[in-house]
Amino acid sequence: MAFNTVTRGVLLKHVDSCTISWHLPQIHALIVRTTPSSKPSPFEWNCLMRSYLRHGFSIISLRLYIEMARSGLRPDSYTLPIALKAICKLYLLQLGKQLHSISIKIGLDSNEYCESGIINFYSKIGELANARKVFDGNSQRKLGSWNAMISGFAQVGKSKEAIVLFMDLRASGLTHDDVTLVSVLSACGSLGHLNLVQQMHSFILQSDHNRDKDDRLLLMNSLLDAYSKCGRTDMAHQVFSTMADRNVSSWTAMIMGLAMYGEVDSALQFFHIMRQSIKPNHITFVSILSACAHSGLVKEAMDCFDMMVKDYRIEPTLAHYGCMVDLLGRAGRFSEAKAMIGNMPMEANNVILGSLLGASEKHGNVDVGIWVGRKLIELEPWNDGVYVVMSNIYANAGLWDEAEKIRECMKDLKVSKDLAYSFPTRK
Repeated sequence: MAFNTVTRGVLLKHVDSCTISWHLPQIHALIVRTTPSSKPSPFEWNCLMRSYLRHGFSIISLRLYIEMARSGLRPDSYTLPIALKAICKLYLLQLGKQLHSISIKIGLDSNEYCESGIINFYSKIGELANARKVFDGNSQRKLGSWNAMISGFAQVGKSKEAIVLFMDLRASGLTHDDVTLVSVLSACGSLGHLNLVQQMHSFILQSDHNRDKDDRLLLMNSLLDAYSKCGRTDMAHQVFSTMADRNVSSWTAMIMGLAMYGEVDSALQFFHIMRQSIKPNHITFVSILSACAHSGLVKEAMDCFDMMVKDYRIEPTLAHYGCMVDLLGRAGRFSEAKAMIGNMPMEANNVILGSLLGASEKHGNVDVGIWVGRKLIELEPWNDGVYVVMSNIYANAGLWDEAEKIRECMKDLKVSKDLAYSFPTRK
């Protein structure tokens, strides 16, 4: 069968728009078989890499880059950012540094897309110092590099640095875009900076007429989340009520905000209204289970947990189990909490076990306290807090000999309790 340029163009279009992952290898094979000399062009390699990455096949996308390099083709300004995204997904630090070196060698390190991809890679991998070094190294940087650096700061909790950089961006004369606003809103929410959130809200309203539906929805969801984190659930609700379109993230942000500030009845009401039109996801259930846990609503939480598993076929994660164990421990229902931990398909982490240990101390349950304490010591033998709580559980029950043994054990293992200090002293 002869394939002309038009037919190959149609194939490449199918690669970019392919929605079914198992179609990709078939189209990939056709492109390779029908390419003159079996050497696809950089454009064809980029289309294939991008599609595999979009479908979650980061390793295959990266392998394609390696095959392209071995074939003797030089990567272009679109190839490197795709490869860097795949590396971010796989946390391959050394390979990412090699790509950075290659970009310098072929003169693409200052390219708008490559530079922002390199900054984003270092930020995602946790090397913010290197990200900032790349950012500062180009005085003619474009908006994409600013966005990558601001996003990097916001994602690792350096919210103040993200906001300062946003101010520098505005002072530089460049105009921010929606990507900038989403990152800055996240930083403002983390800091509880209500005044700046309101300023971001004004920016959004001023340019709303130029924004498409998906971008508007993403921004409004970010705004909802920021207002909620600032404790202004009333303002979040005002934004929510004016939204023409809402998705699962919109409802979840609203439920999470209400749950965070103790408005559990409203959170449950929103949850039940949401279910009438939109399917909740695993994050929605974490929010509602957390709300129930902090308010002691055992029955409601059990109903929601069962609903998640049976009605929505959502596999519980550590976060869901953690909420349930915390709830049952707070309510003093230790046999059910132990059963929940025993039935988990994964090992309980220190957060889940720590919440049950705290509940054991509160309720004076020595047996569960010993059981969970021993598990925690296996996980974190250096954690002085575990020994101290176990000692307190024994002491509160009048078991002074056992409490003394715990203290002796701390001495033998050279585990010392951190000295207490007041906040002014610490400062």
